[in-house]
Amino acid sequence: MATDASDQQIASAEPHRKIEFRVAPAESSGIDAESVDLIAVAQALHWFDIERFFDEACRVLKPGGVLAVWSYERTSLPPECKDIIEKAYTETKPYWPPERKLVENHYRDITMPMPEIPVEPFEMRLDWTADEMLAYMRTWSGSRRYMQEKGSDPIALFEEELQGAWGRASREVRWPLTLKVGRMRHRD
Repeated sequence: MATDASDQQIASAEPHRKIEFRVAPAESSGIDAESVDLIAVAQALHWFDIERFFDEACRVLKPGGVLAVWSYERTSLPPECKDIIEKAYTETKPYWPPERKLVENHYRDITMPMPEIPVEPFEMRLDWTADEMLAYMRTWSGSRRYMQEKGSDPIALFEEELQGAWGRASREVRWPLTLKVGRMRHRD
């Protein structure tokens, strides 16, 4: 089952015969109590009313069920590209929502509502062209808000410089992941 508060997000999801899609806020899912083995939250916990979401997660998880939340950091790239991307991030930083601080702090300020399971650090990796990287940078919350407020594309300021430094070949882009996992206790 996949839920999202946005009907647009659900409508744009690729259908799958084994997945039921529902429009529902994370804090009030409408899922039966003690019916879920795993709740996975990818790059979204910082947008939730966290305490209300944790209450809902504890309600719907079966005893022994797992809650896994993760987010990814800024990309890890060679210095000649990373420095340009950092300049773009600095340009958009005033436009990022305050919730971004939770991600930048690796969710350290978030206490899971159940005993945590230790996890090893890991990362996502993709081979991308400069154009793919630029398209991704335009999806940043800070970039989108900048565009709305200023009426111009902040990434365009760095596009030519990044394409020159990146070259025509694909490069490996890495995102360090922050992962917090907890297991629901068995109820008395």
